[in-house]
Amino acid sequence: MASSRRIPRGMPELPEVETTVRLLRGRLEGRTIATAEVFWARTIGGQRPAEFERAVVGARVQRLRRRAKYIVADLTRGGRSAGALLVHLRMTGRLYVEPARAPRDKFVKLELGLGGGRVLRFLDVRKFGRFLHVADAERELSELGPEPLEPGFRAAWLATELKGRRRRIKPLLLDQSFLAGMGNIYADECLHQAGIHPLARSDRIDGERVIQLHAAIRSTLRAAIRREGSSFDTFYRTPEGQPGSYQDRFRVYGREGEPCRKCGELISRVVVGQRGTHFCRRCQKR
Repeated sequence: MASSRRIPRGMPELPEVETTVRLLRGRLEGRTIATAEVFWARTIGGQRPAEFERAVVGARVQRLRRRAKYIVADLTRGGRSAGALLVHLRMTGRLYVEPARAPRDKFVKLELGLGGGRVLRFLDVRKFGRFLHVADAERELSELGPEPLEPGFRAAWLATELKGRRRRIKPLLLDQSFLAGMGNIYADECLHQAGIHPLARSDRIDGERVIQLHAAIRSTLRAAIRREGSSFDTFYRTPEGQPGSYQDRFRVYGREGEPCRKCGELISRVVVGQRGTHFCRRCQKR
């Protein structure tokens, strides 16, 4: 049975989380957690700081990976599983490794000592993020849908699943139980590339458009990862403190009133499922 603990959903999206994991993997895998300090208890999701410390101190980071929008650090102790760290950056969170002697930012909510004079710090200005210890990460994340960059995500699967639902395509793409990791930015970008209106009903999208959407999802996410994600505000930064650069390639997101890069029509903005949605009325006819 899945835990009743509420795990946050939202930004950052798949490319930003994947970038964070790739840049931290070499610095964390194989390292043993020597110390743990919690500076804001809600960061650890209701667990008492002393309980969190007992769960993680002495554990070894066996593997660092991404699942949807979550950073997962699988832990071992004495060769056996010791649960996992489950991190959601949520809007303003940032993970980075630096020398322990470096001044600690006032917005750091949690710090793990890694030995060798290095620490992992979790900074979160708006306090939306979470840094949880869970007994079983797979159980916690069991309701998530398939990964769009994994081999199992095929155009045929997408066509079948879209036909089996009668939902607007934009909210469906944002549903993490349908497809893991997609968010507002990249859903808008993929729909424009595929020429699909965000209000189109999923079961009415024809086969050719489904193939185009499948290709757009994979190519857009991969391109964004190559550019280390999108930084359209001051908050998202890589573990090195650098902004991503995919925002320079946006087709529609955040470009209301600007010309479409494909046809020149001015980009429109509407609210779909309580989310600001950007699209081209000419390229994405309803």
